[in-house]
Amino acid sequence: METLIAEDLLLLLLDDESGKLAASDKIRPLLGGALLIELALAERIEVVARTSVWSTSKVTVHPGPPLDEPLLDMAVSTIAEKPRGAQDLVNRLGKGTKDVLLARLTERGLVHPVKGKVFGLFPHTTWPASDRLHEAGVREKLQAALVLGLTPDERTSALVALLSAVDHAHKVVDRGDLPAGEVRRRARHIADGAWAATAVKDAVAAAQAAMTAAIVATSVAATAGGS
Repeated sequence: METLIAEDLLLLLLDDESGKLAASDKIRPLLGGALLIELALAERIEVVARTSVWSTSKVTVHPGPPLDEPLLDMAVSTIAEKPRGAQDLVNRLGKGTKDVLLARLTERGLVHPVKGKVFGLFPHTTWPASDRLHEAGVREKLQAALVLGLTPDERTSALVALLSAVDHAHKVVDRGDLPAGEVRRRARHIADGAWAATAVKDAVAAAQAAMTAAIVATSVAATAGGS
């Protein structure tokens, strides 16, 4: 089954039993980063270095035919509008992406929606697994890289980098006797490795920076609300 990196990432972050989403407060830049990385791997974007200390690196599009993938083609159109920084783009590309991906995963029979209410008042939907076969294959590749120490392919490396950005890599594999800290270290090593071209590394860095900003904003809002 052909899936996007963003789809595989979302499956990994959804608890198979409860359908609850991990790292939900960071999901927008995380999924936007996944789309940016996908385009970088397809060699459809590049990052133009900043021209002065007052400017930032900008992402531009490489000309080419449509990718025949609605989300990626829409992302290309957004990037082509004007040069923007990667951190700006991961937030733009991530907007609304979770809902689109959940609908796609539902159509493919991989998850199903379960509606309920929080405290009996607030509508809430979870997405437990319906068919775990595809996700099991993705986890098997992550297991090989993070636990067995085998060299991952590009897409698996991208998933590791994104999972590492939200400190979740050690939670998607069966560690056995391997300490969580060692899995974290291996994930960081893969994320920082030579598997990725510059554009891909920039996309990963942008997702990490955007998530850090989201965490800080959430913390500030929580502190202000409690004062």
